Amino acid sequence: MEKMLIHGGKKLSGEVVIGGAKNSTVALIPAAILSRTPVTLDSVPHIQDVYNLMAILDDMNVKSDFTENVLTIDPTEINDVPLPNGKIKSLRASYYFMGALLGRFGKAIVGLPGGDDIGPRPIDQHIKGFEALGASVSNEHGAMAIKAPPEGLHGARIFLDMVSVGATINVILAAVTARGRTVIENAAKEPEIIDLATYLNNMGAKVRGAGTDVIRIDGVPTLEAHNSHTIIPDRIEAGTYLAMAAAIGEGVKVKNIISEHLDAFLAKLEEMGVVMDVGEDSIFVYPSGDLKMVQIKTMPYPGFATDLQQPITPLMLKAHGEGLIIDTIYPKRVRHIPELLRMGADITIENDVIILHHCDHLQGIEVAAEEIRAGACLMIAGLMAEGTTTITKVDNILRGYDRVVMKLRGLGADVELID
Repeated sequence: MEKMLIHGGKKLSGEVVIGGAKNSTVALIPAAILSRTPVTLDSVPHIQDVYNLMAILDDMNVKSDFTENVLTIDPTEINDVPLPNGKIKSLRASYYFMGALLGRFGKAIVGLPGGDDIGPRPIDQHIKGFEALGASVSNEHGAMAIKAPPEGLHGARIFLDMVSVGATINVILAAVTARGRTVIENAAKEPEIIDLATYLNNMGAKVRGAGTDVIRIDGVPTLEAHNSHTIIPDRIEAGTYLAMAAAIGEGVKVKNIISEHLDAFLAKLEEMGVVMDVGEDSIFVYPSGDLKMVQIKTMPYPGFATDLQQPITPLMLKAHGEGLIIDTIYPKRVRHIPELLRMGADITIENDVIILHHCDHLQGIEVAAEEIRAGACLMIAGLMAEGTTTITKVDNILRGYDRVVMKLRGLGADVELID
């Protein structure tokens, strides 16, 4: 297993370019199998999840090629095969093959998904959506077996009981080739859903209202890709580098950003006293002076993203006063806290509320990245800390952050991966 070694205390400066959005990419790759022609994706991040999805495509006889930042996928010779538990278990987003296979073949057998352990993420809303479209869903030896009726899927009105990005995407994937109109109410509004709708519409789908809480889909018989699709920038990667720049930067420019996607996060940075120049597609972060604590409550988009509560935590430790973080989406997302405590942080958890106090210095030690964003948090803490921080389970960071060691070194960090 690889480890990440960080020799902390060095100020960062320069520029970093944000890659394509992980949370878009992991939906767009499974969606490619809906096309009857080869698909080209541009601005694809170099993350482990992409290679895992390519391996799953390979099992279905779908050839793919990843060169530079361009991924080509050829689904023209696709085989309809069950997707076993092995590869699926390692990757939560592989559950998008449920909706994509159902839309393409009218049936899907997919192993139940794995991914980060950050508390329960039930797929009952996905199942509710598939059943509303006419499919039957059963559990066969730990795999989901989903089957459309002989006449195929039909449009339906679906009200999601809770705002779910995963369920919204899966229902869209199944509904784009269903007969008639599907209406998803209480749909998730994330930018990644707009990205998916744009991609599908360019293949001939009719998806309207993406980015609002009501999405209307008029089914079409088949989809064909003719143009390449450029993936939106990763707002979570961007937020991570912005927090890092504020925590230990001497002037850092973060490029390839859509700042509107980060409105709630930027508002909190400003409230803390971080000084930034927000440009057309980049943000320059000035060296931080005195910062003050804030209260953060994570909410569905356009609220403060759950994926950014951990990356902002080390920055909050520099601030004065008492800070609070309440994660309403994943209240159990606290696996970074014991590691920060061992580094010297002053943090307590009461009834799923994280309470933070100012901490003058962190000490480098060996810590474990139990999931992607916890890993990002510990990476920033390691850059701020005195001495050497060793991060184990670093594959969790590499799963979600594009060429992270190269980017950190480009900013002047002393970081390396070792076996």
